[in-house]
Order: sequence, then structure tokens, then C-alpha cells
Amino acid sequence: MNTQKVNITRILPVLLAFFVMSFVDLVGIGVDRVSKDMNLSSTLAQLIPSAAFLWFLILSVPVGVVQARLGKRFMLNAGIGITALGLLVPYFFYTYALVLAGFALLGIGNTIIQVSANPLLVDVVPSGRASSFLSFSQFIKSIGSMSGAPLAALLASWFGDWKLLFLVFGLVSIASAFWLGTSKIEERAPADTKATIGSAFSLLGTGFIFIMVMAIFLVVGVDVGFNSNSGQFLIRKFAIDPTVAESGRSVYFLGKMLGTFAGALLLTKISSRNFLIWSAALGIACLVLLLLASQAALAWILVFVTGLAVANIFPLVFSVTVEKYPERSNEISGLMMMAISGGAVVPLLIGWLSDISSITIGMSVLVVCMLYILAVSFFSVKSQN
Repeated sequence: MNTQKVNITRILPVLLAFFVMSFVDLVGIGVDRVSKDMNLSSTLAQLIPSAAFLWFLILSVPVGVVQARLGKRFMLNAGIGITALGLLVPYFFYTYALVLAGFALLGIGNTIIQVSANPLLVDVVPSGRASSFLSFSQFIKSIGSMSGAPLAALLASWFGDWKLLFLVFGLVSIASAFWLGTSKIEERAPADTKATIGSAFSLLGTGFIFIMVMAIFLVVGVDVGFNSNSGQFLIRKFAIDPTVAESGRSVYFLGKMLGTFAGALLLTKISSRNFLIWSAALGIACLVLLLLASQAALAWILVFVTGLAVANIFPLVFSVTVEKYPERSNEISGLMMMAISGGAVVPLLIGWLSDISSITIGMSVLVVCMLYILAVSFFSVKSQN
């Protein structure tokens, strides 16, 4: 359906899937709330994001291959269904083992959603508007990410149980699957060459694709690392009340939400590659200033602007790569979603460095990640056809 006409009835159910995609960001709430409820050590707490994001490494490429045969919408609905199950398990069975199991299911479902939703959205939006709509989809995702912490606090205040958040988001997932399943979606026909696990991994031999996949690995690591460690950073460095510090991730996601909305507008006027350079540069500046900040008020501002800066990097890297190799979109999507496993690795590295030194040293890992992304953004401009 990739024509010049915007068909809202086909785009909206796909965009709602991006809201469901945001539910994996509950790992941040999980680290804080489950740690408090169960008196977990830092190591055990950081297994929560690892349990979710590890599956991107294991399943992304196989899902991309299966998707080429069964279709993007079919796989997307399957992912939404597994997400719903992952949300309901920790609500009804609240033990540490089953919380990890629930987040593992959430990660499996989210892996499938991310592999399927991005290329499906490209299929249903007008030609030449992929970057803009992919950025807007991240705006939708950021709404869900931002709402997690305040909604958990609200439900805890009203009903005495923050875990109702799992139930609410689980029901939203079920509704999303029903809407998408009953909508008429026209997918772009796959390439004549059949996608296989081998053909997908062979693309890593293409230098451009390899460095862009690594950029996804690191930018997701930055996102999840900031999400799962920002609360402890604000508490330890600025002695902010834990309940208030928990809202730090909402301030970050507010910045991401506004950044993706602005990106959706700016990308109709600005080159994707140039926008990627400025986003990475601003992200580096904000993170360095945040680590050096001595006042809590300045820290809150920098948390917000950091979200604003990194908001569009994921969709920019994805769209730049797929636009260069459109005939291999399923395989590229699988590889890039595999790279989301950076969300399992970078937070653990931050936690380890924080334990052996300080939270500031741990958070400096994020700056190193962003320096790589800045270098990649310059390379993407030089390699433009």
C-alpha cells in the first residue's frame, strides 16, 4: 500500500502496536518496585532487564525469517499476545521467579513486536515518509514508556497495589491484538530471494549494515541503561527522595516523547543522516553535563534534554539502513532487533562498574556508547549514495 496517500484506518492499529511495544520499559519500574518489595540485591534486580532483553539476541533473526513466510501482521499479533501473557503472569503470581518469567515473556513478545511493527509500518505509510512515521511511532511508544511510573504510583495510591499496572497494560495488549487482527492491512511482497538465518547473518559481512547494527545495540543499551539506573543515580548523587527519583525516568521519557514528535515534523525537512549527527552530539553533551552536575535542578533539566536528544536515534538508524537495502528489510529488521539485546548487556555493565567504583563511573558507559553512535552518524553521511 506504499503510495502517496495516508490511510489512517490502516496506520492506526499498527501505531497502537508501538504503544504496546513500550511495555517492555516496565523493566525500570520492575527494578525499583520489585527490589523494594522483595529486598533484592542490585545484582538480582538487574536480572529483570536482562531477562527481558536477552531474548532479542536469541529470537530476532529467526523471527525475521519466519516473518518473511507468515507475514508481518501475523507475527505482530503473536508478539502482542505473548506480551499480554507476560504482563498477566507477575500480576497473578508475584514471586521473584515468576516476575523473571513474566519479564522473559514480555521480552519474547516485545522481540516479535519490534521485528514486525517497524517494517509493517513502512509498508502502510506513503513512500518517502518512512523516517517521519517511524519517528512518530516512537512518539507513541514514548507515551506508554512515560506513563508507567506515574500510573504505578497512582494505582498504588488508589488501590494499594502498583501491580495493577500489569493488568491494565495486559488488557490494552489484548485490545490492540483484536484491532490489528480485524483491520485490512496490505503488506509489501517480500523479495524473491528467500530469507534464511544464514542469509540474515551474512548481511553482517556488509560493513555498513554491521556498524548500523552495532549502533542499535548501543543506543538501546543507553536507553535501557538510563531507564534502569537513573533512579539510583539521582538518589545517590543528589540525595533525592526515592519516590521522587523514580519519576526521573518519566521526565526522560517525556523528553523522548516530545523529541520523537518534533522529529516526525523535522524529518520532513531535514536529512535523516544529518539529523542523526545532531542527535548524537546533543546526547553526548547532555550525558557529560549530567555526570558533572552538582545541582539537582540542573540534573532534572539534563535528564529531560537527554531524552529529547536520543529520541530519534533508533528510528533514524533503522530507516537509513532499510532505505539503503530495501529488498532485505526483513533480514535487516531481524538483525537490528537482535541488537536490542544491548539492553541486557549495558545495564549490567553499568551496575558492575557502579558496585566496584561509583554510580557516576558506571553511568559514564553511556557516554562511550554515544561516542560510537556519533562516529557512525558521520560515516552514514559519507557512505550515502
